[in-house]
Amino acid sequence: MALADNAGCAKPSEDFPFPEIIELNVGGQVYITRHPTLVSVPGSLLWEMFTQKNVRSLARDSKGRFFVDRDGFLFRYILDYMRDQQLVLPDHFPERSRLQREAEYFMLPELVKMLAPKLSKQNSLGDDPCQSDPEELSPSVDATRSLTSAGATLPSAVAGGPGGAVTAGVGAASTDVRRAGFITIGYRGSYTLGRDSQTDAKFRRVARIMVCGKTSLAKEVFGDTLNESRDPDRPPERYTSRYYLKFTFLEQAFDKLADAGFHMVACNSTGTCAFAHDQTDDRIWTSYTEYVFYRE
Repeated sequence: MALADNAGCAKPSEDFPFPEIIELNVGGQVYITRHPTLVSVPGSLLWEMFTQKNVRSLARDSKGRFFVDRDGFLFRYILDYMRDQQLVLPDHFPERSRLQREAEYFMLPELVKMLAPKLSKQNSLGDDPCQSDPEELSPSVDATRSLTSAGATLPSAVAGGPGGAVTAGVGAASTDVRRAGFITIGYRGSYTLGRDSQTDAKFRRVARIMVCGKTSLAKEVFGDTLNESRDPDRPPERYTSRYYLKFTFLEQAFDKLADAGFHMVACNSTGTCAFAHDQTDDRIWTSYTEYVFYRE
């Protein structure tokens, strides 16, 4: 009993209807925090909930915990922000837009501003969780394409002129301007195999072909077949590992890389096996394979 008194777990009263320590059930996830934390941002939804006098109007679960019907996983970041009004996200955080929506629901305007995407290439406040060193000396893809198109038009513009041969040589060299770099593609495949004596797999499936590398190179090689929805507004000189292709044929990806002048320099694979059913010998094999391509 002495420990409970020292912990500051004051019992609710008419003037102060909430206890010092409050249990929350947010979307099935249980959180335990102090009442001052929940009311630390005046005007927020949690402040409105836990400063009212009528406690009975708040929803509760079967165990008497205050219930909030929102994303229980993302609420941990909302609660962290309520503690010290700072935003700290893990590396490679994929739920930034969803967390921004949660911040809007909980009426935290400053947190919404922190989570708002920046259009500039210089990211701040964790706007680009997958940061890498910028390569300011490397020309962008747009500049390379401009040089290529300009070189292609020069020979025809001065055809027959005294400097036509020299100009044509410059144009030919310009069309060969290609940036060096690596592109890694990976895929997860699965198939079901019966008894050891059976050599034919029942099915084989390639779920998705992932693309890792510099954004500019990935867009140059795969073009419209590159799905950028998982990592939009990525600057050209940044690296990403979240793109994937809209098709599922590895040979098609190899053809595009070969046409762009890339050569395979390494590959690796790993696999796991599990029984499909307890009553049969069918086994499900799942593998992940990566292919590394390089262009000089």
